[in-house]
Amino acid sequence: MKVSIFGASGATGLLLTERCLAAGYEVTALLRTPQTFPFLDRVRVVEGNAFDPAAVRQTVNGADIVLSALGARSLRKEDVLERAVPLIVAAMQQSGVKRIIALGSAGAEDTSLKKQPAWRRWIVQNIVYNTFLKWPVASQRAQLAALSGSGLDWTMVMPPMLLNSPGRGAYRIDGEALPRNGSSISRGDVADFMMLQIGNPQWVGNGVYIAG
Repeated sequence: MKVSIFGASGATGLLLTERCLAAGYEVTALLRTPQTFPFLDRVRVVEGNAFDPAAVRQTVNGADIVLSALGARSLRKEDVLERAVPLIVAAMQQSGVKRIIALGSAGAEDTSLKKQPAWRRWIVQNIVYNTFLKWPVASQRAQLAALSGSGLDWTMVMPPMLLNSPGRGAYRIDGEALPRNGSSISRGDVADFMMLQIGNPQWVGNGVYIAG
């Protein structure tokens, strides 16, 4: 299995890379600064960034599957996903690679909070999504739109707040909305769930919510 990873040097991307290598997959990673990457000697490196169409195509070429852990690194307007995801989609379409599993966010859909208590729904929507996370949420919505219209076999995994704690191996998933009172989940559990989607057709063409 040949896997191409975008965002491999981020907190979740490192976990995905580690898991892919442990599974015996051949990994290609697009890296801006390969020298600091802890798995440098075990992956095929494409040096560059996800805003460079040529680097993106080189990363995708020959892959069986694409994993993306790209996302905003701050609360500012960064447009990372708005710029990068269409390039990844175009490269996959051109090279004939069909399967992509992307890390998203629970705020990507308008209906994400419908299973939450009313008080929590109001707080999260008005204070978190519409204020503090305004720009990251907008980016995640752009990512979902790009994947939905791509014609690819895509899955977008949509967690709430990500924690840098060890995975518990227990989590809830839902195809309609964020599980009730789901407020956080460990990156390890999200990475494990994303790995399980390799070869699993259940959530192809859909977003899926996950929470602890």
